[in-house]
Amino acid sequence: MENKAPLIPLEDFFRNPEKSSFKISPNGNHIAYMKPWKSRMNVYVVDIKTDVEKRLTSSSERSIYGFLWLGNNRIGYVKDDGGDENMHFYAIDKDGSNEIDLTPFENVKATIVDDLEEDLDHVILGLNKRNQQIFDPYRVNINTGKMEMIAENPGNISGWLTDHDGKLRIAVTSDGVNTSLLYRKSESDEFKSILTTDFKEGISPLFFTFDNKNLYVSSNRGRDKSAIYEFNIEQVQENKLIFEHEEVDVSSLMFSRKRKILTGVNYTVAKTKRVFFDDWRENIQNKLETKLPGYEVGITSFSKDETKAVVVTYSDKSRGTYYYYDISEDKLTDLGKVSPWLNEDHMAEMKPVKYTSRDGLTIHGYLTLPKGSTGKNLPIVVNPHGGPWARDSWGYSSQVQFLVNRGFGVFQMNFRGSTGYGREFWEISFKQWGKSMQDDITDGVKWLIDEGIADPNRIAIYGASYGGYATLAGLTFTPDLYACGVDYVGVSNIFTLLETLPPYWELGRHMMYEMIGNPDTEKDILKAASPIFHVDSIRVPLFVAQGANDPRVKQAESDQIVEALKAKGVEVPYMLKEDEGHGFYNEENQFDFYREMEKFLKKHIG
Repeated sequence: MENKAPLIPLEDFFRNPEKSSFKISPNGNHIAYMKPWKSRMNVYVVDIKTDVEKRLTSSSERSIYGFLWLGNNRIGYVKDDGGDENMHFYAIDKDGSNEIDLTPFENVKATIVDDLEEDLDHVILGLNKRNQQIFDPYRVNINTGKMEMIAENPGNISGWLTDHDGKLRIAVTSDGVNTSLLYRKSESDEFKSILTTDFKEGISPLFFTFDNKNLYVSSNRGRDKSAIYEFNIEQVQENKLIFEHEEVDVSSLMFSRKRKILTGVNYTVAKTKRVFFDDWRENIQNKLETKLPGYEVGITSFSKDETKAVVVTYSDKSRGTYYYYDISEDKLTDLGKVSPWLNEDHMAEMKPVKYTSRDGLTIHGYLTLPKGSTGKNLPIVVNPHGGPWARDSWGYSSQVQFLVNRGFGVFQMNFRGSTGYGREFWEISFKQWGKSMQDDITDGVKWLIDEGIADPNRIAIYGASYGGYATLAGLTFTPDLYACGVDYVGVSNIFTLLETLPPYWELGRHMMYEMIGNPDTEKDILKAASPIFHVDSIRVPLFVAQGANDPRVKQAESDQIVEALKAKGVEVPYMLKEDEGHGFYNEENQFDFYREMEKFLKKHIG
């Protein structure tokens, strides 16, 4: 039997990375990355030749969410205010000068349409400043902040796509139920609709072909699983199948900007797999995997001439190590581990599992058990994912490894409605919140009990967002299954959820009604599925955590359930953070949350 792991300090799992998110500059001379300053993640840059490091940003209230190179001299980065998700886009020179908030507007969210790699002075940003519900594209000067609107959103455009020259030529519209693809030959032409489908099937444009004439798309038209095609715009059809997989959707296509060729695809069954179409790229992958055995290996960025790259390795036991790779010299230089204080030998293995639901569906999931345990009769934390239209994947998870280190098994499952498993698996979840979607979770728990893995008296359910809803639904609709629950920014009342959607989700409102239920015409469905109306069934302790600035699941969702349960005498510790949104981002708040969660779980299933 393998050795037990020592008890690892909670902070080691949730403290900020030592360094992360390395990206190489287009000319290959500098590498930028994120690193903590005043316990917030900020952007740094290092000169590869001299090894001189410089901190560029000074964000002390909130960590920066992400950054990108804008040419060789300037970096763009995004951050919001207290988790409100109204992202601002900033730009700064690599020497730290000329820092500008390019989108200095109140209650406006910036999205990146195109970073315009060939145009060193501009980016295209989508902004909802003219109308909060929709985004217009603006060409913005990254040095001065000067901006011009380059197309006006008529009110139904949900996405924009540029060609390889940075010209805006594709738009995707939605009325919530139908989706249309709009096209124009040049920026002086009008957009014309070329294809309309209902939202359940359609094509997702990925990027233009290298001659800027046609599109590469991921499409599930007339099929269950999305596959990659070349799409002929004139004929309005998928005329060349590039890649398909019989078990899962494929939506990711890799290409070389320099050589103007497709290099491969990746897709996820239990783990992520790559298939290459390009010998040069495949050869690099093989060399790297030989040098770095035992890990998944990815390239995060290439220099423009493809002679230098940033490489990352990761696994279920490692948050990752970054390397600088000189391709022409075939030489790797270690840039650092994300969390060097964590010993991989003390981490547990995340095992892909599958089981059958009561109506015969195969459900895929992941089971992580404490190192050195017998694997039998364990206390289990059942952890359904958020979304719900998302999926869990194999890899390192801080919260999973933390819980397992504390002696709990962790069970994650891709219940029906999880994405990536084709159209039918997604569609059978419609209007099934709290019903068959929840049954898939329940059936997984029963499977763990039948296999002897779970101690039936020591099972907790914990999740965030939709996972928080599934926690409340689990305690409400299967009150004998769980000993306690942890609801993190979860939905308690589907009516109030749908009443308080962020304005820029408005285009998707009718789609959500089709998928969840319509509050005007299907009140009974939503009432039956909303835990707030069934709190009398909840008999076990619940811990609730919520961010005050959450734009998706408003604070009222947590307030309602806490008040209702307190009124009937159920134990409900409630953690509300004033400086957080949809999930806790600041390090000290994560420490608080997981510390309380650990105490709560120890008390009830420990």
